[in-house]
Amino acid sequence: MPNRREDVLAHALSLLDRGGLASLTMRRLGTELEVQPSAIYHHFESKQVLLAAVADEILARGTRPRTAVAWPEQLREICAELRHAMLAVTDGADVVATVWAFGLGAAGPVTDLEKVLTDAGVPDELVAVASRTLVHYVFGHAFEEQTARQAVRLGAVERSLESLPDFDLGLDLVIDGLRARVA
Repeated sequence: MPNRREDVLAHALSLLDRGGLASLTMRRLGTELEVQPSAIYHHFESKQVLLAAVADEILARGTRPRTAVAWPEQLREICAELRHAMLAVTDGADVVATVWAFGLGAAGPVTDLEKVLTDAGVPDELVAVASRTLVHYVFGHAFEEQTARQAVRLGAVERSLESLPDFDLGLDLVIDGLRARVA
């Protein structure tokens, strides 16, 4: 039975989570699905398109209910959701941040942040900069945390994980700066 696009995507995500980004090759994906690698291109025209779909799926799986009313708390919810989604999959931060940087996908959190900022009355000239600043903070923090945890787990480094920067405090600093600018 031929694989559907959803099957290929689910298996790619599984492969990523089991072995990290380095293990997610078209050849290995084809081998595990028992098809020629060229068959994958029937569903995804390139590895970059596949990675964009994987990043979007990582974000979709990380969706959480949002209940905040005030805009600073809404920003916190979106950023926390993004962080948790990326940390839930091996190399998820690397995949999502790279896909977003290349403009291939993973734009949902930025769109959500921009809407919150616009609805809060943040001046138009600050909306894009503020949303990018927030996602850059989340991407950087999640990448550092994910990389440190993997390195410690593999015995590559001896590091106290308590030395990781405090995500919530750093996020508060960014939001407080934005709040001061808007006021």
